[in-house]
Amino acid sequence: MSKNIDLKDLSHSLRSQFQGLQGRHPGQWPLAPRLLLAVGVMSVVIVLGYFAYWQSQFEEQQAGARQEAKLRTEYTTKIAQAINLEALEAQKLQVDQYVARLEKQLPSKAEMAALLSDINQAGVGRGLQFELFKPGQVVVRDYYAELPIDIKISGNYHDIGSFAGDMANLPRIVTLNNMALSTAKDGALILEAVAKTFRYLDDEEATAQRVAKAEREKKDKKGKKDKTPTKKGAGK
Repeated sequence: MSKNIDLKDLSHSLRSQFQGLQGRHPGQWPLAPRLLLAVGVMSVVIVLGYFAYWQSQFEEQQAGARQEAKLRTEYTTKIAQAINLEALEAQKLQVDQYVARLEKQLPSKAEMAALLSDINQAGVGRGLQFELFKPGQVVVRDYYAELPIDIKISGNYHDIGSFAGDMANLPRIVTLNNMALSTAKDGALILEAVAKTFRYLDDEEATAQRVAKAEREKKDKKGKKDKTPTKKGAGK
């Protein structure tokens, strides 16, 4: 003989178990409230466990992924640098050799008198007449000094052309600038030009240039900072 479950009686029984619980110890509650409380406690434990443990695990995993991406990028960069290292070393060697050649062509301050004598002798050796040979004011640049020399020479066309070639072939750097040709009354050709030669800075000049450069950069930064617009306060 099967028993029929009366849903109305079951519902009434469950409701009655949740009545009068206030003030009573949970251990004295009927079965249904105790089961519901146990489920609630387990749910809270699971949620707290997620935030206390799993959340930290997820954060560590994300941090590890970011670190892995960073290391991969660094590895790729270093591989590219290693591949190009040989080419870069070859380029550096070429630059060093070029700079060394230029340095040999720049006299020191003490050697300038000998260079001026070489320029004069180059003209005299070609049979030219120096009507003017006047060194000007030294112009100090960041890494070298420039000496302009006003010259005026007379002679025939071939000798003047040879003199210009001799200037280019001197062991030191000498350039002819602002050249002007004219003809004298006796038919001789006259060349007026500014010969420029260059030399090393001595220790005192180099120090002064570094200080001056630092001061200029400091003033430039201050000027840019002063020109930066400032935001005016809103609503006073």
